[in-house]
Amino acid sequence: MKASTILGVLLVLFGMAALIWKGIEYTTEETLIDAGPIEVRAEEERTIPIAPVVGVVAVVGGIILLGIGRQP
Repeated sequence: MKASTILGVLLVLFGMAALIWKGIEYTTEETLIDAGPIEVRAEEERTIPIAPVVGVVAVVGGIILLGIGRQP
C-alpha cells in the first residue's frame, strides 16, 4: 500500500470524526478553598471546539490523496 493511500484513509477517518463530535471535551478539577482539614473543590467541563471546516477539508484532502494513490 502506498503512503498516500494510507494518509488519505487516515485523513478521511479524522475528518468524519471531526464532523461527528465537533470538539474534544475534558474535565478539570480546581481547589477553591484549602483551609487545613477543610477543602472545597470544583469540577469544570471544558471543550476544545473543532470547526466543521477542518473536518470537511480533511475529508476532501483524504479523497484527493486516495485518488492520487490509485494512479499508476
